[in-house]
Amino acid sequence: MTIRFFRLLACQLLLFACAQARAADGVDVMLARIEVTEDGYRLDARYAFELNRDLEDAIQHGVSLYFTTEVELTRPRWWWTDEQAVSARQSQRIWYDVLLRQYHVSVVGSIKQNFATLDDALFNIRRPSRWLIAPKSGLKPGETYNVTLRMFMDRQFLQKPLQVNAFNNAGWQLGSAKKTFIYRAE
Repeated sequence: MTIRFFRLLACQLLLFACAQARAADGVDVMLARIEVTEDGYRLDARYAFELNRDLEDAIQHGVSLYFTTEVELTRPRWWWTDEQAVSARQSQRIWYDVLLRQYHVSVVGSIKQNFATLDDALFNIRRPSRWLIAPKSGLKPGETYNVTLRMFMDRQFLQKPLQVNAFNNAGWQLGSAKKTFIYRAE
């Protein structure tokens, strides 16, 4: 009876350790806030994540990886479903130029920045610039909004042969849980 108990306990501890190791492979949202500027409302976010060996190897071989941040602001209504006020999405691309031996990061549709090391390039992705998610007229001052934020490696941007591997391989699935918080528009 005691041997069975200890085997069960060992299995539970092993499952717990595996779950913790799997959680370490994700993206943690360390900071998320909305700031008002003269242009409008900007998202300031910070992420914590590490690339696993498969993703690092892919970058070293010239594969571009895309990290997408999605933010949605909804205004709660007691008499109907929540009103979607803002829905914004921004993707960042990271790749390695084998000939120049440089890492590059760019917001899709923007100019690129060059980095000497992978850590420097990832720092730029983990701490993206504050980007405009809504114009000044996009939110009603004084109203309360529910903000939902998530960041993930966007596998849809990968080349088709890699997409098949990425959707079936857990090493290519990197993302955060949805972070929610309340924002009162100014």
